[in-house]
Amino acid sequence: MRLYQQLILFMLAATVLPLAIVGFLLLSRSEQALAQRIDEQQRATATATAEAVEASLMEVVNGLARSAELLPWERATPDEVRGMLMLLYGQSTTVSAVIQADANGQPLGPAVFRSAEPLEHHPAFDAASVRQLAHAVPVEQFRDGGKGQAALGSAYVHAGSGVAAVPVAVKLGASEEAPYAVAELVFTQLEALLARRANDGSARLDVVDTEGRILASSQPARRMAALEPELREALGSLQGADTGRSFQLKDPARRVSVAWVDALEMGVVVTEDEALALTPVRELRTTVLASVAGALLVLLALGALFTRRLDRRLAQVVQGAEAYGRGELERRLPVEGQDELSELASTFNRMGEELEASRARLMSWNDDLRVRVEEATADLRAAQLQLVEAQKLAAVGQLGAGVAHEINNPLAGILGNVQLLLLDRAADDTDFETLRKIEQSAKRCKEITQNLLRFSQQRERPDLRPVDLNAVVRDALSLTENQTRGEGIDLVTELSADVPRVKADPGHLSQVVLALLSNARTAMMKTPVKRLTLRTGERDGMCTLEVEDTGKGIAENIRPRIFEPFFTTKDVWSNVGLGLSVAWRIITEAGGTLEVRSEAGQGARFTIVLPRA
Repeated sequence: MRLYQQLILFMLAATVLPLAIVGFLLLSRSEQALAQRIDEQQRATATATAEAVEASLMEVVNGLARSAELLPWERATPDEVRGMLMLLYGQSTTVSAVIQADANGQPLGPAVFRSAEPLEHHPAFDAASVRQLAHAVPVEQFRDGGKGQAALGSAYVHAGSGVAAVPVAVKLGASEEAPYAVAELVFTQLEALLARRANDGSARLDVVDTEGRILASSQPARRMAALEPELREALGSLQGADTGRSFQLKDPARRVSVAWVDALEMGVVVTEDEALALTPVRELRTTVLASVAGALLVLLALGALFTRRLDRRLAQVVQGAEAYGRGELERRLPVEGQDELSELASTFNRMGEELEASRARLMSWNDDLRVRVEEATADLRAAQLQLVEAQKLAAVGQLGAGVAHEINNPLAGILGNVQLLLLDRAADDTDFETLRKIEQSAKRCKEITQNLLRFSQQRERPDLRPVDLNAVVRDALSLTENQTRGEGIDLVTELSADVPRVKADPGHLSQVVLALLSNARTAMMKTPVKRLTLRTGERDGMCTLEVEDTGKGIAENIRPRIFEPFFTTKDVWSNVGLGLSVAWRIITEAGGTLEVRSEAGQGARFTIVLPRA
């Protein structure tokens, strides 16, 4: 992928895309908040309008009930009855007609109305309209009520004009057979109220009945129209709700809120086109899209200009690198400006200068390296010679084991014959003491050869088992005690009787003790005070063996190297430098440690620390 493409992807990922995502998320939340606010406003409008409709109609109903209760209907003449009906008719312009009906709902006389009014306000009444109004309220349901009791009937459509109306029946007496005044209320004032509330916004307000018919609307052309099936089905589930409800309809998308008036069995429906209501947010979304597209175009243009200049300067760096790859270290790059690429060119030039200098140094180091290789080869040859000497010593050890084995058999014969001679001599015989000394010397030689044979049998893998540390020390001393004392060394042993058994290979452990005793004897060859101390004991749950001498000690500069293979300060013909390294390996394989404490001229103390068995 080219740098320009990577830069475009980076700008999209770092700037445009996050801004677009954040912007659309904010717009989506704003749209949801606006829709929620519209629903709240619609519910408030529906509830307030429903309360106003209920208050307006109930005000008329209560006025008719109070007036009917005060008038003397029982003693009135027909003309007076008509006059009182005219009085009820004049209570409100909402009343379009008033008739008198008997207790069975049959009309008593003609209706009272003003036929000169426009049809949409006060429809003309004929005989069919009178019968319809008389039977619109089931008056038989409240025969037991008192004078002035009023009841609302179900909304209906006027037979002659098709205008929606609601009937009101008011009882005119206290007896069960008392007549009723039935008034027809039209929604003239309600439509004016709906129109006023609809002018405050883009919503449409309708008053509907239980059958889904529009009784009154802020748009008069919708009067007595039927609601859409989807809306009528939704309204059927909301009848009887105490508070307003909001929901959404599709095809077309609308937001609807309903407040139901149980007392009147009517509902107020507020409907608003969703696209029109959410216009501000959708216009803002379009603006954001245009802004993002414009920003992307600007970034593309600027990125193209920048990457073209960047590609040219990077191409110079590539050409310089290829020249260096061909060995043209004198190649230099032009430095332009003071930006990062200029710093890169300067660094590249400095690198060329250093490469030239390095090549010159490399040529001179080549000769030095040849000399050093020759020196290393000589050291390797010396190490090989030391390894050959070590193999020779191993062969000598094997030879010593064979010799010890061959000597052991004649010694057994000598010892047996001497013991037979002792059996034939009395204790006061002159040869008895001589034979006793011969027996002791033979036993001594046999013990020495047996130890030598046992110690020379080494194994590749250690046989770790419980071992008596004191016994290993005594066996090792049996091989070197006479030689040690013969060199004028004072041998001191402090073997603790309570020391537990250790987990080690007895043959390997004896080899370690012998190596430490040999090093101690060699270190004390030229010292005035010669004392060798062997000490066993316990420390922190571990068993210890200390070999301490009063020799020349170990200098500080060579102390870290004493456990290295083939490192020695002795004559190469007398030692190959493997004793301490082999001892350290044996002790480590047994799970212990080999510690040293020494100073030049102050002797040395080696401490073997082994785990308990």
